[in-house]
Amino acid sequence: MREHERIAALRDRVAQRAGAESSSVRVIRSPYRICPLGAHVDHQLGEVTGMALDRALLFGFVPRADAVVRVESSNFPGSVEFTVHGVPEHPAGDWGDYARGAAFALRQRGHDVRRGLFGIVDGYDNVGGLSSSAAVGVAYLLAMESASDLEVTSQENIELDRIIENEYIGLNNGLLDQSTILLSRCGRLMYLDCESGRTALYECGAPADVHVVVLYSGLRGQLAQTSYNRRVAECQEAARMLLLAAGRVAGPEAKLRHVPAEAFELFKGVLPHRLRRRAEHFFSEQRRVRAGVRLWQAGNLAGFGRLISESGRSSIENYQCGNAYLRTACNVLWESPGVLGARFSGAGFRGCSIGLLAGPPPPELAHDILSRYLRARPDMRGRAEVVICRTGDGACLLAAN
Repeated sequence: MREHERIAALRDRVAQRAGAESSSVRVIRSPYRICPLGAHVDHQLGEVTGMALDRALLFGFVPRADAVVRVESSNFPGSVEFTVHGVPEHPAGDWGDYARGAAFALRQRGHDVRRGLFGIVDGYDNVGGLSSSAAVGVAYLLAMESASDLEVTSQENIELDRIIENEYIGLNNGLLDQSTILLSRCGRLMYLDCESGRTALYECGAPADVHVVVLYSGLRGQLAQTSYNRRVAECQEAARMLLLAAGRVAGPEAKLRHVPAEAFELFKGVLPHRLRRRAEHFFSEQRRVRAGVRLWQAGNLAGFGRLISESGRSSIENYQCGNAYLRTACNVLWESPGVLGARFSGAGFRGCSIGLLAGPPPPELAHDILSRYLRARPDMRGRAEVVICRTGDGACLLAAN
């Protein structure tokens, strides 16, 4: 179903369930995202890049006169209901936590969330690794702000989504996902310095119809239940040890960005092998981000793609994320004609791998990639999927019918 058809069908469903006119239904479009370079470094205040895709999560809703929020999902059973004044203090561990977390974050930052809403969230099933959690968190924030006539900047929404994930859900991630989802523009590379908050959008230096091939592995699972938080803690321990070795202050919130690159080279021998690998990934990934921005601006997509593959290999060898299925997915993409570079997407513990294409894909590319993946992983038949996307714009409230 094309996106405009999804939007029309969602408006009708919300109107029917809410007893409202279809024209009164508001729709948030919140895209999925990729990180070409800057993998696993945002939580260490590193420099990252991102692109929104033309695949998006939709949230259709109508404001209510009272403070009740009721949300249903096209992808999960049941419904979620709470009042904006009575958000549970702790997450319940279900899909409704992101809606509760949005109300929690807005009220924590002093926003006058007065009105509830009824809404239906409609996403794709196979989006693990494309930041579906940040996409839905941003969608709920924009919807609640719209329902209560709040004016909130994109920069503040980036911080509000961080509160949802860090403080309410308990996932120790950084700012990459929500920044990409909110700030991206079609055809441009988004750059973010997670320490200073500086962002930039860079045009490609060559006219190229950039496409992204997404190979979904078929693996599912909540990110907070993976080794993600343990990797964050390992990076912070490496930062603490390096800062102490360099005679610097190392507080409990030490990050690898606080360690000068020359200090890592001088003192990396103090680190246990496991922590040295984590730090090696961070510092090499920072070099790749800076080089990648220059190559993108110069229009050297082949060179940009090679850096994506180097990032993928460092994720496997140094950051040590991934599993046999994701490594198979990367190998399939690395061996596919026309794919300039590939790596895991997202945290790299489940989900998908992505590949960069400099133009429209050959007609049989998606079928060929999926066939080769399933020959190696036949147990994922019926669960794995290949989708070819373009880049897209950031999240927004769509215009009315």
